[in-house]
Amino acid sequence: MPAISFEYLFLFSALFRLFLILYGEWQDAHMEVRYTDIDYFVFSDAAALMASGRSPYERSTYRYSPLIAFLLMPNSFLHHSWGKFLFSTADLLVGLLIHKILKLRGVSKKLCTYSTMVWLFNPFTFTIGTRGNCEPIVCSIILWIILCLMNDNPLQAAFWYGLVVHMRIYPIIYALPIILLLDPLHFPPGEKPTLATWGWRRSKSSSLDSISSKITDSQYIWNFFKRLFTWRRVMFGIISGSTFFILTGLSYYFYGWEFLHEALLYHLTRTDPRHNFSIYFYHIYLHYEHKFSMLEKLVSFLPQLTVQLVLIFRFAYDLPFCFFLQTLAFVAFNKVITAQYFVWFFCLLPLILPWSNMKLKWKGLACILFWIGAQTHWLMWGYLLEFRGKNAFLQLWIASLVFLAANTVVIMNAIRSHVYCPLFRQLEQPNSSKRMKDE
Repeated sequence: MPAISFEYLFLFSALFRLFLILYGEWQDAHMEVRYTDIDYFVFSDAAALMASGRSPYERSTYRYSPLIAFLLMPNSFLHHSWGKFLFSTADLLVGLLIHKILKLRGVSKKLCTYSTMVWLFNPFTFTIGTRGNCEPIVCSIILWIILCLMNDNPLQAAFWYGLVVHMRIYPIIYALPIILLLDPLHFPPGEKPTLATWGWRRSKSSSLDSISSKITDSQYIWNFFKRLFTWRRVMFGIISGSTFFILTGLSYYFYGWEFLHEALLYHLTRTDPRHNFSIYFYHIYLHYEHKFSMLEKLVSFLPQLTVQLVLIFRFAYDLPFCFFLQTLAFVAFNKVITAQYFVWFFCLLPLILPWSNMKLKWKGLACILFWIGAQTHWLMWGYLLEFRGKNAFLQLWIASLVFLAANTVVIMNAIRSHVYCPLFRQLEQPNSSKRMKDE
């Protein structure tokens, strides 16, 4: 297969996104069904309120950080499509960061390009920014955090991590794997840690097995707590926590309880009766008039929490893979699932493809078809309910169960086909050679 220039692909993807933004303007003006995402109108209205000196939370259903509205203020005085160009630029930045991360990890140029194409030419991703959704900004910050950690810049990573958690609460799930990654065994005194490159892979199977055993062994957890308060871990916690609380405190100072409720607390106690991909929607719909206690609302997080902890303590050292599994599992078990959430793990998918043994012709294609088929099956019942007025709530709930099964199959096959490769090479412990001789 002839080599494809990444530069030409990137330029084409940028022009393609420009075309979609312009086409969206035409469709909005001439067709009944709008191209622009409904959330973009929410962002724009909130930005207009902020530009006039009022609270963005006067716009109903605006449940984001004030920073999003601040970034879209030029919509009011420059052009109403400013935000789409901003989000699409962040979308392209995600592609650049994916390519940079893979290149640093020693992936071949050809494979770097093909892996990045999975993001740049994915229909889920190239429409999200051009339709006016803010998720590409969050995705770009998360990838930048990974890049900062790879370059041994935990202080900058901490700042951006505090910022992104303030903007969107879900990246809080990445805190523990980052802390685990900042293990002293990865950092030589006065030197940068050594990245475990793509070619290293199975050639170091014995080292991989020893690291894997540490992650799954109870002794590893005990050692983690003994080495918890290292310079990198403490500074990461202080800077990220300070950034989050300063931004949150300023937002509370300007917008009060409305900000805390809409941007933070609402997502923790959300009970949304509207149909969505989540298996929880039907139970919430049937019992919506019943006032759920705080305990009942938080119990639904237990499956998420359990799965998260298992994945973190097994794969934390292989950070991009851990992030991918965490995000996919978090979305699959969430109380509310919409299509825009898929972008959260799609930006991490290209980072794990070079380490996957899954063949696209067989198991890979079956996983893709099952996942898309389960989603299409759900959309069929959603269409009958929403547009045809059919009483299809039970069928829609069954379709949600099938979609959860599809996500579970994807997670299991991703784990089985993945070649475990930690982000950093582990330093030799002083007694490791002696222990091997004794054994």
